[in-house]
Amino acid sequence: MKRTHLPLNGLRVLDAAARYLSFTRAADELAVTPAAVGQQIRTLEDVLGVVLFRRTAKGLELTPEGAAGLDALRRGFLEFEEAVRAMQSQQSSKRLTIAAPRDLTARWLAARLAAYGRTDDELGFHLIAADDAIDFTQANLDLAICLSADKGEHEGVMVGGTGYVTVGIDAAPDRAIGWPGCPQTDNDPVITVADAGLAIDAAAAGLGQATVPALLAEADIAAGRVKALAAKEGEKAYWLIAPVPQWRQKKVKALVAALVG
Repeated sequence: MKRTHLPLNGLRVLDAAARYLSFTRAADELAVTPAAVGQQIRTLEDVLGVVLFRRTAKGLELTPEGAAGLDALRRGFLEFEEAVRAMQSQQSSKRLTIAAPRDLTARWLAARLAAYGRTDDELGFHLIAADDAIDFTQANLDLAICLSADKGEHEGVMVGGTGYVTVGIDAAPDRAIGWPGCPQTDNDPVITVADAGLAIDAAAAGLGQATVPALLAEADIAAGRVKALAAKEGEKAYWLIAPVPQWRQKKVKALVAALVG
């Protein structure tokens, strides 16, 4: 069934004016001018085809037609407010769903989520593996992390910069280890693996040298698993991204601040 178009602004003005029986006091509540209230009421009367208020010697008076629907109108506004609270309930939750590459989760993200989680017992995380086409609607995501040249169509912020590092061990031969998306090298890869994290593992095993995002290699270099052999700037970086509605959520802003800071 086709729904009737509701003049919601006019109905909100009617509610306020009926409570105060004063356009001036209604205007104060609604933060508009009395003239604007009067215009809204006249427009609503034209739409409904009834007179809602009359001016008398005692002041403003609500007509029977105007009074007839007030109880139902106010119940309706209460239902609207309840609907808004229901829609916002997930925003008040502190559980976040995050999509990220597996190697970044293992080497960088998990430790930072653990540290952030210790700041608030109510925080919770649902991690899923990111793929090339992140669908925020289908996965009900709050935030995603991707390795890309920019943030694309979403809101976002870069984390870790565009620095890349070539890693290996002392005895590592000068042979490249390839992975999807790795920067171009002078040598053909001696081995190709599924992601940059596995490239670091292959370098640690002595199979060759891997050029990977510096952010991803930080922990392995600090632990002495591999050595930083060279540095360069790359075209891609890790981006924290989300559509505007998710990006504006308080819980997402707090998480982004914790990860970037």
